[in-house]
Amino acid sequence: MAIVEVKNLIKDYGALRAVDGISFDINEGEIFGLIGPNGAGKTTTLRIISTILKKNGGEVAIFGMRLGHEDARIREIISYLPEEAGAYKNLTGFGYLDFMAGFYAKNPSEKKAFIERGVEIADLGGRLKSKVSTYSKGMTRKLLVARALMIMPKLAILDEPTSGLDVVNSIEIREIIKGFAKNGVTVLLSSHNMLEVEFLSDRVALIDKGKIFDTGTPSKLKEKYNARNLEEVFMEVVK
Repeated sequence: MAIVEVKNLIKDYGALRAVDGISFDINEGEIFGLIGPNGAGKTTTLRIISTILKKNGGEVAIFGMRLGHEDARIREIISYLPEEAGAYKNLTGFGYLDFMAGFYAKNPSEKKAFIERGVEIADLGGRLKSKVSTYSKGMTRKLLVARALMIMPKLAILDEPTSGLDVVNSIEIREIIKGFAKNGVTVLLSSHNMLEVEFLSDRVALIDKGKIFDTGTPSKLKEKYNARNLEEVFMEVVK
């Protein structure tokens, strides 16, 4: 069942058309990847679906709620992690999770559960007692991923989720994302790292210059274009 439906989505920045009539849908519990180079329109698309940017044309529905008409209700069930997100530097890591959990929890016991889940995802041990200002970029990113997933959103929108992480931490975050999808969280993610998206995603859309060129499972796309990986698929599709 499709819980995200995007039809003929358009976004203009003045004379520049950043998103040019794209359409795709995402099924419940699926990890769906938007892949393409920097400037392809990935982040703009995610910001629109996250209700941060207004579209210039097309339709978006999330769990049957129409973007532009029911945005407040949509925000209640989604979580968005921007690529260049930051955390409050004067808070400790634990303080940040506690602060953010307060926005979503309906009662103290739910808040406690959110924080416990966030602590587990972040996996920063005693450093959660340190101020975020002392964190490396990788540590901050793990904290932000924890913030995005600890509330068990119906739709997690993750822009370059492993940005700034080393190989070990990247693998850990990928496995966490996969685990949350198995527990019912639908995931929309974007990345220019096509091999990472190939590992993570059930289906992907190949996007460049604001247009989607093809959509499918990584295995079907590789078979269709006689390619060894999605990087080769992409080069074949956009040439």
